Amino acid sequence: MHPSHLPAVLWITLILFLAGCQSTPEPEARWWRGNLHTHSLWSDGDDYPEMIVGWYVANGYDFVALSEHNVIAQGERWSEVDENRGGRPAFDRYLDEFGEGWVDQRVSGDTLFVRLRTLDEFRPLFEAPDSFLVITAEELTDGFGGKPVHINVTNIQDFIPPQRGGSLRQTMQNNVDAVLRQRDSTGVPMFPHINHPNFGWAMTAEDLLTLRGERFFEVYNGHPMVHNEGDSLRPGTERMWDIINTRRLLNGDPILLGLAVDDSHNYLEMGPAQSNAGRGWVMVRADTLSAVALVTALEAGDFYGTTGVELADVRSDASGLSLEIRPEPGVTYTTTFYGTLAAHDTTSTPVQLPDGAYVSRHYSEDVGQVLATSDELNPRYDFTGAELYVRAKVVSSKPKENPYREGEMETAWTQPAVR
Repeated sequence: MHPSHLPAVLWITLILFLAGCQSTPEPEARWWRGNLHTHSLWSDGDDYPEMIVGWYVANGYDFVALSEHNVIAQGERWSEVDENRGGRPAFDRYLDEFGEGWVDQRVSGDTLFVRLRTLDEFRPLFEAPDSFLVITAEELTDGFGGKPVHINVTNIQDFIPPQRGGSLRQTMQNNVDAVLRQRDSTGVPMFPHINHPNFGWAMTAEDLLTLRGERFFEVYNGHPMVHNEGDSLRPGTERMWDIINTRRLLNGDPILLGLAVDDSHNYLEMGPAQSNAGRGWVMVRADTLSAVALVTALEAGDFYGTTGVELADVRSDASGLSLEIRPEPGVTYTTTFYGTLAAHDTTSTPVQLPDGAYVSRHYSEDVGQVLATSDELNPRYDFTGAELYVRAKVVSSKPKENPYREGEMETAWTQPAVR
């Protein structure tokens, strides 16, 4: 029978069969922009979570994690409008934006209260496939001996209380272990990350070296009190990163990966003295916008941290590390490749403060030394075989908008490449 004489039902069957034989193409990986460290009125931020998430949506982000101190935005919580951190100005903006039909308020005597909407309530307002995602998170907030221990949990499923410990290092490890236990018990990809190690000068490079199961820390945090650059006696976070990865690789341990985050708390007033949104973020390369895909890509090191510099591509293989910078008109870029050679001075000396306290040890300048620089838009470092690792830092000539410190320039950090 000629195909044109086939009954319609057979035509439909044939078309469906042929369609089924066509393999659905896998989505291509792309870069997703997101912030992993954010606070609202659920803890010590000064604005309502819907207002904050709306800001990230409006400013070109693809995902955000609301990481409140020792709480997840669940359950019923009422806040006194005139006494919370946002006060009446935040409430008036909130009411104007979302309206009385959404803003749940009540008056008791002369006091106005507002109910803080839960994650499950406000998430549907913003989420859309391959458009925007709100990731559940918590900032495990603990401490020992007056030193803060803050550890974020990305894609947490159930609340984890601070775990405490008999020393600073034990406190850190106990909290990391609690996250890993939840990951194992639920089977859901999630990870802990060490927040702002120089906040309160709490953690040394050696403290982080002792941690088991921790793969991430904040190499850049936009809060004005976190001492990213260190001081004359204590290393900045980049220096700590090089020390830790050098020692980890010598010990046969996995490298530590570096995140850039906002740690935003203040949304009503802008300036260097405030902890504002939009200062640091991660660009994650994944095929889909889902918490599982993002966590998987982050754990694979397929991301970079930035305060404004955009990279079209980052590649590392057995031969080297290469970047493709996405330029802005009139802006120049300097890429510095840092690393430690296998044959380096491994000695270190203790550093004692005037008050008798010890901080991170002093290591040779061989650790994290400058290996090469480039002003090209496609910089590349070819391995010689002598390196333990190589990482790239791109600094632009463009000043950072609303910097956390004077003189800050837009910057990006790749993850260390191990030959």
